[in-house]
Amino acid sequence: MLAAIMNSTEAKNLYRTDYSRLKGELAGHGEAWIHEIREAAIARFAELGFPVKRDEEWRYTNVNAIATIPFERARYDIEGLAPDTVGRASLGLLETSQAVFVNGYYSAELSSLRGVSQDVKVGGLAAALNEGAEWIESHLARYASYRDHAFVALNTALMQDGASVYVPPGRIVQEPIHLLFISTGGKKASVSHPRNLIIIGKGSQVTIVENYAGPEKGNYFTNAITEIVVGENAVVDHYKLQRESDEAFHVATLQVCLGRSSNVSSHSISLGGALVRNDVNVVLDGEGGECTLNGFYMVSGEQHVDNHTRIDHVKPHGTSRQLYKGVLDGKSRGVFNGKIYVHKGAEKTDARQTNNNLLLSLDAVIDTKPQLEIYNNDVKCTHGSTIGQLDQDAIFYLRSRGIGVESARRLLTYAFASDVIGRIRIDSVRAQLDKLLAAKFQKDS
Repeated sequence: MLAAIMNSTEAKNLYRTDYSRLKGELAGHGEAWIHEIREAAIARFAELGFPVKRDEEWRYTNVNAIATIPFERARYDIEGLAPDTVGRASLGLLETSQAVFVNGYYSAELSSLRGVSQDVKVGGLAAALNEGAEWIESHLARYASYRDHAFVALNTALMQDGASVYVPPGRIVQEPIHLLFISTGGKKASVSHPRNLIIIGKGSQVTIVENYAGPEKGNYFTNAITEIVVGENAVVDHYKLQRESDEAFHVATLQVCLGRSSNVSSHSISLGGALVRNDVNVVLDGEGGECTLNGFYMVSGEQHVDNHTRIDHVKPHGTSRQLYKGVLDGKSRGVFNGKIYVHKGAEKTDARQTNNNLLLSLDAVIDTKPQLEIYNNDVKCTHGSTIGQLDQDAIFYLRSRGIGVESARRLLTYAFASDVIGRIRIDSVRAQLDKLLAAKFQKDS
């Protein structure tokens, strides 16, 4: 870990200076509307500064390690990638449509989009911006608000590239679209700001895999935002896997807007990172929308993972289901803060939220805070959380059947995790996660 050498004022000045440099680099590129958004976002970041623990939404997560390291903006660089990097990171999805991003920049030479039809647009956001695609201007930075979130403001000001996916109305995309983000690390601490925009037309169906990977060692920072807009009667199956370096920082916001009678499921898996923060915000803005959020996080050593979720039921007859499960070992710390917000006009809402945590060490800590905020009486909403340790009776039973104590612990831990992992519908991804978890159980035991 690099030594902390900046105070909060120096940190803000560092990023404002970087923005001024980027502004010069982008002069003459892009239309006025995106430059206006960048200007407003950097001004808002200067006002907000990095969050501190007295901020209610950050009271359990100290980002001082991020704020005090002078991260340099990462550049596109594939020279340092090992030949098998993409293959090892691909979760068995090499044969599907795969868009690869190196330090947040789209890599045409590493990508393979042979499974995507011509009317489905998959590629880099920078290219889509340069082409002046109308669907980009209508949606980019219109959902994830930079006015209230410093990291969103920073990404919005400094975004250069990321994934752009457009599925026109009435299309069923058979194969998953894999968005693979690879950080290269390096001798100097670097930061990337991937910005992803996914637009799914009326009545379409698609599976998106958002995959973040990096070297096993390395001090770098990924500050990512994904906005997903789902049209009427559309179906989206979304997966996000984060398995970056145990020395890396990962802060991400997923913002989803659902149309009438649309259906979105999102699965979040967090296995890497020294400090990880996932904000998942879903707005059911159409009557009869359905949303499922599943999450699994496994941390050890001194890792810290923070999952914040918010589901806004805006229109009637919305349904949401949420299950997050965590396994914590060593001196690690986890946070789950989930809110279901039922608006006044959202009658017949049916919402359920559950957070379960397994502590493998007496030094591990979890702060869990499921919440309901309801402004309509005609609803059915429940929430709950549990914190526990491995069942000693179950361990004794397995040992009586000739299974060693460590093997018994791994078996019971995997059984706990499989409730979420087993819900992943892509066979190759589920199989690869089984291998990753098995390796992690072996490493941590």
